[in-house]
Parts: sequence; structure tokens; C-alpha cells
Amino acid sequence: MAESVEQWWARRQWSKGVAVPYAVGRYREDWQRYPVLIRTYHPDLNHGLVLSQVPPAADVYLVWECDVGHRFVATPSEQRARPGGSRRRSTWCPECTRLAAPRRIAQPAMEAGTHTCGHPRDPRRIEHDPDDDRCYLCRRLDRSELSREQLVSLAAPCSRVAVSAESGTAARYSWQCAAGHPSYEATVERILGGRRCPVCRNARAGAAGVAIGEAFTSGLAPRPASAAEPDLKRRLGEVLDVDLANNAVRVARPFFSHLEVWPDIIIPELRVAIEYDTTGRDGLEHVGRREATDLKKDRLLRSVNWEVVRIRCGRLQPIGPFDLVASGVSASLVARLVERLGQIRGSLIVDAYRR
Repeated sequence: MAESVEQWWARRQWSKGVAVPYAVGRYREDWQRYPVLIRTYHPDLNHGLVLSQVPPAADVYLVWECDVGHRFVATPSEQRARPGGSRRRSTWCPECTRLAAPRRIAQPAMEAGTHTCGHPRDPRRIEHDPDDDRCYLCRRLDRSELSREQLVSLAAPCSRVAVSAESGTAARYSWQCAAGHPSYEATVERILGGRRCPVCRNARAGAAGVAIGEAFTSGLAPRPASAAEPDLKRRLGEVLDVDLANNAVRVARPFFSHLEVWPDIIIPELRVAIEYDTTGRDGLEHVGRREATDLKKDRLLRSVNWEVVRIRCGRLQPIGPFDLVASGVSASLVARLVERLGQIRGSLIVDAYRR
């Protein structure tokens, strides 16, 4: 159970029998990857202890103060897990997160009563047709290529029946495609309109026509996050005679809603993907839960016989066996990277691609 910093420090002093259980700087490397937390932690608010004296997994309540001035209490584990999927700097402070959250717009309430077919009335849809007095959902079902039985068969296991007396076009249900991809939530209207499994839909944009483990050019790949990645690719192309035009690798299992991943640099000849990682302007990138996402991405690549080299900048620590720590793109970094490629695939093979 978490306790105050004073109680926690006193208990550690008693258990270890020393006045300073953890020396200053002992956990510096563990906290270096969280520059925002270093800035929002103040020793004067925490019994005079500096952050490098606190184990990242300690079950202790610490006082933090964000750049705006909000003070709040959280354990080290809670703070390290805060980035989540948000890219706002306010995500590190619960009060800033609350203030930055958009206001929800209330949806119009359903009209009381149901049609003779049993489906509820939906005032957001035009339900009256001069030539058809059926409800909107019934008419949409009849125009769809799916029968009611086929629509119900698309429902994911353990989910509610897709079309029932309680169903409406705005109600969300769980669905799963025949390929067994992860289930997803969608309205009946979306399913009838043909927008079904997001993994299958994204795969049709490119990955479906590529063999597992092959590199290709995808139109879904995002643009480079910074100028450092194209610079590193250019420098690497000046040293090695390899094809660096591809931007995606087909994987066997879905990575969120895609059957492809987008490393920063891809070397198909060596089957090596290179990632250039920094904490970003707001200290949100590649930390906390996003580090777990990076590890999942690396596992998917290694499962199709690719290897990953991550160049960790901004005090990020290595998370893979072949990662490199660097301060930025330079000629020495390229030389270290080529040497690391030789360790992965063999120096003789890598030397065969040198210009």
C-alpha cells in the first residue's frame, strides 16, 4: 500500500539501518528518459529527497507540480504511465488533462415508442418515405447485401445480438471478421454501409497483396516526425548501396488496426529496421506506455525474421539487444550503425554492400 514520502523514507531508514538508504544519483538512469517528470518534481515538496533517490517502482506518494502550477499527488508508477495515447503536454498533470478535455455535446434523445417491427424510433434519421412506411433500419437492411442472419453472424463472440428489438442504427456493438482479427465496435449502420473490420480494410490498401515479412511502399505510412530521420537515411545511403525506398513491412499479426508496421528506415537486403527515437518536444514520445508499444512493434518484426536497431536519443535507454545511444545524427553514429549491422548479419555480408 502506498504511503507518504516521509513514512516511506523513515521505514527504509529503519529496514536498512542507515540514514540514507538510497544515495543521490542511484536511479538517475531510470529517470533520465522522463525529462518532463524531472522538471515537475521538486525536492522541497518531497521531504528534501531528489528524484534520483526514488526507485521508479517505489509504492510511495510523491508531490508533483506542473509548469502551470498545479500540485498533485501520484506514485512514480502512475506518473510514468501517464502519457498513454495522448500527445498533449497536459497529459502529465491530471488537472491540466481535465481542463483540456473537450466538452461532450449531448445527443438528442430517442423518440419514445417503437415501430411495428420492434425497432426504436430514431429522430436523427428520415424515416418516412412516400412509397415505403417501414422504419429506417428495416429499409437499410433490405437494401444491404447482408441478410439479418448474416449480420447477426458477424457479431463477435459473447456480444449482444446485432439486430434485436433493442437495436438502433446508433447503438454500438462488437463485431469480428471471418479472418479472426481482433473484435471492434461499430454501429449497425456502419456495418450495413460496408465499413467493417478496420484491419481488413487497411490491409486492402496495400498489405493484403504483400507476402508476410516483405518490405513495400505503403500509402498509409506517416511522414517523418523530424528532419533527423531523413538525414540519417541520406547518410546511410551514402555508405551502403541498399534500397531505402520502402517504408513498411508486412507482419503476420495486427499492429493495432494494421497488418503493416512503419519503421523509420528499412533495409530489405539485410532485413533490418532502424528506428530513431527521441522524447519529442513535450517529452511524450517513446516513454511510459508508448515504450510498451515500441516493444510490441519490435516483437512483430522479429517474428517475421527481421531485426530492429533503435537509436535512442534524449536520454532514452536501450530497450533491445542491438540499440544504440546517441545524442544526434553524425558521421560517428553512421559508423557505429554500420558496425552494429555487421554484428547482426555478419561483417562480410554488410561489407558487400559498402559503396
